[in-house]
Amino acid sequence: MNRNLKLVTISLFIWGVGEGMFLLFQPIYLLKLGADPIAIGAILGGMGFMTTISQIPSGYLSDRFGPRPLMWFSWIWGTISAFLMALAGSLELFIVALLLFGFTGSVLAPMNAYITSERGNWSAERSLTFTSAAYHLGAVLGPTIGGFIGQQYDLRILYFISAFIFVISTIFVLFIKKPQIEIHHDIETSNNIFKNAAFMRIALLGFIALFFMVFTQNFATVFLTDLRQINLQQIGYLGTIGSIGNVVLALTLGHLPSKIGYLISFPFSILFPLLILNGKGFFGYGVGFFAFGGYRLARSMLLAMSREFIHGKDTGLAYGVIETTNGLAIIIAPFLCGIVYNQNPQSIFWISIIGLGIVAMINLILLPKQKNWEI
Repeated sequence: MNRNLKLVTISLFIWGVGEGMFLLFQPIYLLKLGADPIAIGAILGGMGFMTTISQIPSGYLSDRFGPRPLMWFSWIWGTISAFLMALAGSLELFIVALLLFGFTGSVLAPMNAYITSERGNWSAERSLTFTSAAYHLGAVLGPTIGGFIGQQYDLRILYFISAFIFVISTIFVLFIKKPQIEIHHDIETSNNIFKNAAFMRIALLGFIALFFMVFTQNFATVFLTDLRQINLQQIGYLGTIGSIGNVVLALTLGHLPSKIGYLISFPFSILFPLLILNGKGFFGYGVGFFAFGGYRLARSMLLAMSREFIHGKDTGLAYGVIETTNGLAIIIAPFLCGIVYNQNPQSIFWISIIGLGIVAMINLILLPKQKNWEI
């Protein structure tokens, strides 16, 4: 691992600590500020919208001007937004700050393009899953700390602490150097990735899969606190277990070919809604949160898989498209989930379970065959 990738990895680890402190408690905090379940779904969907609209433009700009300036901008923007969330004293102001924080997601396509270009002798799968694991290793600490502080004091203080942690993370990423220029072999592919049938099929199938994977994510904590009498400290522990699952699955399965790793993510993802709904006590819920690492694995494997079907010079744009599909899932899923939850909380889990089972079979049949190009 070269110097640049080390700095990005350390920065992501620190960011994971800060973001992990409040991200899991966001729906609960919105509930305390006066939002109802439908409003929470709409707000979180709005945050996803801010992330989504930035993906393709940021990926294009990354290919045009390089990923480093966009990474710097996103880290700084996220830090400022975190301070604004901490200072917001009302639901309206917090929503504005939260939406601004969602724009931080514009970093995903440039960052993943940077990681891919700086991977050295590693495969794209390994570099993407390893750096993702670093973020989630930091997030192992965040939820437990956040749950303790939130239980003893107030959830609002978490945003102040996180903002200062983000400052440290930003300092590390400001020291990265320009990425190396990769030499790509000629690839038989369309010059326009939007006319590339194999790539667009991956993007569409990925969107459907990610939609059902994240469908219950935001309301799982609300369900557990409202209907299963799980307190904030225990929610924090579950978040930590979930982050451990992200790390373990990324490190143990990240070496697999992307298509295989992606398909393996489905049974893990199904376990999350199944065990949140039917788990027997904290242990069952913990196994469910651990299994949610299948969603993170799926995201990394989709990126690596898509890269095999596009030209190297389009990496940033292609990653932007894939992250847009994830963003669309994050926009639509919580809003629809909030509507269903408001009518029947248990139904959201069955929708996710059945949907994932069907989509897994569709992906198994329709995913394009990998060509194993050397890029």
